Amino acid sequence: METNYRNILVAVDGSSEAEWAFKKAVEIAKRNNAKLLLGHVIDTRSFLLIDSYDPDIADRANKLAIDFLENYQKQAQDAGVTQVQYEIEYGSPKVKIPKEMAKKHQIDLIICGATGMNAVERFLIGSVSEHITRYARCDVLVVRTEKENKKTS
Repeated sequence: METNYRNILVAVDGSSEAEWAFKKAVEIAKRNNAKLLLGHVIDTRSFLLIDSYDPDIADRANKLAIDFLENYQKQAQDAGVTQVQYEIEYGSPKVKIPKEMAKKHQIDLIICGATGMNAVERFLIGSVSEHITRYARCDVLVVRTEKENKKTS
């Protein structure tokens, strides 16, 4: 059984895990001649405590996101992916990625890194990748870094 993906969403957050997911997404997009959407969600929950001290935090988070998304977009195009775009959303990545972004762009494959939060956060609120796999209505590929693969060997 062969599956061809046409619309791929890779969730990126600037972490090394997201970098691995991005590289895997580029290769899959090239093999499938698929559109690649680079998705980033600025988690507004993190602003609740910081906002009272630094009201410009949202603007800086958006600028940082645009910088690394444009860099990823150029890398994907240079690698041969012809249709690459990016989108920045605000809210919970657990909701925005599998339920809203995937639906809006008719995504048939979501690619994300296995981790991104520390162990305490994962224990208390669950990982974003776990929520994506649970709630997405399409295939999901969770990518592990080489370091994570060596731990399990």
